[in-house]
Amino acid sequence: MQLGKVHTLMENYEAAIEVYLEALEFSPENPEILTTVGLLYLRLGQNYRAFDFLGNALTHDPKNPKSILAAGSIIQDHNDMDVALIKYRIAAVATPNSAQLWNNIGMCFFGKQRYVAAIACLKRALYLDPFAWIISYNLGLVHLNTEQYASAFHYLSASINIKPDFPSSYMYLGVCLARLDDFDNSCSAYEKALSLESDHLFELNYAITLYNQGATQQAVDCYNNFKRMWDELDEEVRNSDPDVVESMQTLQ
Repeated sequence: MQLGKVHTLMENYEAAIEVYLEALEFSPENPEILTTVGLLYLRLGQNYRAFDFLGNALTHDPKNPKSILAAGSIIQDHNDMDVALIKYRIAAVATPNSAQLWNNIGMCFFGKQRYVAAIACLKRALYLDPFAWIISYNLGLVHLNTEQYASAFHYLSASINIKPDFPSSYMYLGVCLARLDDFDNSCSAYEKALSLESDHLFELNYAITLYNQGATQQAVDCYNNFKRMWDELDEEVRNSDPDVVESMQTLQ
């Protein structure tokens, strides 16, 4: 078990999984080990294998808050918000002061377009853990979606101060600043996002902002970069985001 923890701390997740799988041979019904393996698979992006182990853990310990939270996040990623909320309700009884739990609940409500409830849950999460950058980031997204741009700017800036290397924060900050008529700083935010990661969404949103401000040639350049990246994506990925398709058709 200790060897598995060492591998995890070194971010050598596959080696950690091997150690814990060996431990499961001696204790196949141990919910803690099953949960740990599920979380490691989740870190590797293998959601289906993660869900198998987390589901097995919940079979032996249906009220384990760590297992419920991880399983709920996978369900949430597949846009089944109601089922995820049912799972989170069970976890909330055992861990009512979990910032991560309230963050996930808030984003479930956001997915259901219940924005007031989403903001209330996320603010509770932020109260419980004020230095969790993802909570400030999510509050920025919700306020941006509800057109509360000053509040969105506040939370996105706070998120960037805590985690300055997350590129999407700068992209959404660029969108926010454009809505606040701060074109120069909006462009700076987009440029920062693109310097951290080359992403088709960054290029598309930057092109839209440039076009709206009359910088047509720069907008064309960004749109061409976006189109090149877009054409390289799998068809399944392209079809999964209708908003991108709509924005692309508008620019054309």
